[in-house]
Amino acid sequence: MSSTGSDQQLVEEARVAFNAASDPASLENAKARFLGKSGLITEQLKMLGGLEPELKKREGARINVLKSQVESLLNERREALAQQQLAAKLAQDRLDISLPGRGMARGSLHPVMTTWQRIESIFRSMGFDVADGPEVETDWTNFTALNNPENHPARSMQDTFYLDLRDTDGLPLLLRTHTSPMQVRYARSHKPPLRVIAPGRTYRVDSDATHSPMFHQVEGLWLGEQVSFADLKGLYYEFLCAFFETKDLDIRFRPSFFPFTEPSAEVDMRFATGPLKGRWLEISGAGQVHPKVIQNFGFDPQEVIGFAFGSGLERLTMLRYGIDDLRLFFENDLRFLRQFA
Repeated sequence: MSSTGSDQQLVEEARVAFNAASDPASLENAKARFLGKSGLITEQLKMLGGLEPELKKREGARINVLKSQVESLLNERREALAQQQLAAKLAQDRLDISLPGRGMARGSLHPVMTTWQRIESIFRSMGFDVADGPEVETDWTNFTALNNPENHPARSMQDTFYLDLRDTDGLPLLLRTHTSPMQVRYARSHKPPLRVIAPGRTYRVDSDATHSPMFHQVEGLWLGEQVSFADLKGLYYEFLCAFFETKDLDIRFRPSFFPFTEPSAEVDMRFATGPLKGRWLEISGAGQVHPKVIQNFGFDPQEVIGFAFGSGLERLTMLRYGIDDLRLFFENDLRFLRQFA
């Protein structure tokens, strides 16, 4: 067995070996010389089994002190190497505090959402409520209640995304093709006279240069005892003037067909100034609400009359800001979006 002097010599050898290690891997190799399975201290522990009890107790205490001293030196060197590595990394990744900070960028509304809020504000000022509802609709509210019965040819113009779910009548649920279902829901829970718009997302199986499978619409409904086409024209003209902030607009109504209105019209607008001067552009579809739709609302078409209209928010946004490519709305290009911040 080793004496006290040889123990101190062993501790000093460990100190020199540990301090000579320049990285964690070489330090572990040095550790193995003293504390490994065949290390100098481990070999002394193995010899305790053949000693007398009193000697075994005394030598065991001495070896434990020796082992503790070596382990203390090992941990100190480990900590020193860790600090050296940290200092080297900090020096390599040093921050230049003289540089200006990178502040948080300010967010802003998407131009389509700005149009949405603007339209709501204009129609609220005209006495309209704003209705919001589900984007997953029943076949009845999306089609049948709006005079689009099953197999009606107009349904093919609004082909949509059907879900693998059914309503209580066993009919498939679908993603709404327009926000007109909210007119049905609103009218069936309110009494005339009523004025309401329903902005929101809509879905159709459309995807080409001028169409997106998801787009935004605003539908409007005005029902009362004496609501005429003249009211529709006057209201929509005032809306367009407020939206585009100019009265230099011409509007016209072209005969058209929609199953939920009769008579029906396409609303066109012509700019008197600017890059679109002289051009007629389709803005909306509109018309007097069809008597069958009035009945589906739960009213008597002999007593209640009114009109409805629908406009695309993307189209209105493109016209207001002079945007000529629908795809810009969906690409999330910050260079484009910052123009509207």
